[in-house]
Amino acid sequence: MIEPKLEVPAELRDLAEKTIDQAEKAFGLFFDAATKSMATVPGAGTEVSKQALAFTEQNMKSAFEHARKLVHATDLQEAMQIQSEFLRSQFTSAGDHMRQMTGSIMQSGKGKS
Repeated sequence: MIEPKLEVPAELRDLAEKTIDQAEKAFGLFFDAATKSMATVPGAGTEVSKQALAFTEQNMKSAFEHARKLVHATDLQEAMQIQSEFLRSQFTSAGDHMRQMTGSIMQSGKGKS
């Protein structure tokens, strides 16, 4: 069976890419503001919060990169492969982030005893 091509006009792909760029810029501004705001509020959980924010930012950057790849997919098989790779990398990242967060929380707990 022959896989049909995704016939998406170049103008629509360009519009999608510009929309992704604008959304990424907006999230960048949000993360900058959140990072500055955290720097002004010292506390026991500040480091863990900074780490959680950094992980969230990293996840969003991955999502934007994923969206850009999908915009340029030429057929359903390629789109499914891109989606599969993204999900696999997200599961790996989530596991890594959980281990790091757990380690950070354990370390901050040790500092209090």
